This record gives sequence, structure tokens and C-alpha cells, in this order.
Amino acid sequence: MDKVISMIGMATKAGKTASGEFMTEKAVKDGSAFLVIVAEDASDNTKKMFRNMCTFYHVPFYIYGTKAVLGHGMGKEMRASLAVLDQGFCKAIEKKLNESGNLDAKSNAEMR
Repeated sequence: MDKVISMIGMATKAGKTASGEFMTEKAVKDGSAFLVIVAEDASDNTKKMFRNMCTFYHVPFYIYGTKAVLGHGMGKEMRASLAVLDQGFCKAIEKKLNESGNLDAKSNAEMR
């Protein structure tokens, strides 16, 4: 398991993530989301919706992992989207995402 997924797991255990489309959307809109990650195999509509929403609300947005991997990392069923609700975890996970060299880990962080 990679470092990004294990960090997501730690954030989840600490109660600092929201997952699933409804909860992720709510976290972005109420300002509690510091970072949003959407699975690579999520639908194009889901990716587009969260990309646009995160751009509008100035929340860093990444596409990373699969639904099964994200869900497994959180100890749950498959998850297409998740929000990190803690600035410390956000910074650590974002650092790992950028270090991963995963060019598909797209970000809008420069907008902050």
C-alpha cells in the first residue's frame, strides 16, 4: 500500500475525512474540506463536478487511485470521492501526492 493511501487511512481513523459523493460535496460547500481526492475510475461526470466545485471553492483537487483502493484505504466499501477535513493531514497527503510523480494527480492548489 502506498503512502498516500496509508495517510488517508490515518486521517479516516482520526475522523478527519468525509467520503462518498454527498458527504464530499457537503464538506467542500461548507468549507470544512481542505483537500478532495477523486478516484481515477470515477465517472467523467463525477470528476468534472468535483473539479469545477473545487475550483470554485478554492479547494485542492486530485485524481488518484481507484475506487477500490480509496475505499480499502479508508476501511470501507468502494469510494469514488473523499474530502480531507484537517489541514495537517491535507498538507502531508498533498506532499505525498506531489512526490508520487503521478502526473494524473492533478491539482488546482496554485489557486489558493
